Amino acid sequence: MKLDVSITTPQRSALRSHPIALLVAAGVVAVTDHLTKWWAINALDDSNVIELVWTLQFRLVFNTGIAFGGLSGLGPWNGLLTVLVVAFLLTSKRLAPDRFSVVAIGIVTGGAIGNLIDRIFRSSDGFLSGAVVDFIDVQFWPVWNVADMAVVIGVAAIALRALRSPTTSPATAPAQSTDTILASDQLPERN
Repeated sequence: MKLDVSITTPQRSALRSHPIALLVAAGVVAVTDHLTKWWAINALDDSNVIELVWTLQFRLVFNTGIAFGGLSGLGPWNGLLTVLVVAFLLTSKRLAPDRFSVVAIGIVTGGAIGNLIDRIFRSSDGFLSGAVVDFIDVQFWPVWNVADMAVVIGVAAIALRALRSPTTSPATAPAQSTDTILASDQLPERN
């Protein structure tokens, strides 16, 4: 007699398995972003420009748009879009199959939160209408900040991980673990 009872348990998503990694990555980016913005506001006021090397310079700019100055003038809609993107990232299990991807999502989230804080607290025109502090200028690309850099690096890491991961269909992917219980007459004999 063979008794085969399978018990399936769903795998935990990496987002749920590594919440500390996500929070640390997001926190480090958001804090670094605001420390550098604080420095830029204090060191680069009164049209002060600090030339570094080649075309790289620090120059203070207040950006009301998103994505390197695009979509300017949309006020709270830019902030709302940021909130929706962060919510999507934090709930998308497909984007976070492992710890590397979780950290990448944390980096993107930290960048989005860094700029969202600017939109909330640097506003004189209403909720989420504030300008983002940008100060890294290469003179052939829009001026950006640490948060923007983190978003680009995080999205690139997520995309690279997705491209390097083998594609599996739901039918072939090991989405669940299975344990088998055998009847007593199927157990190995002891000597």
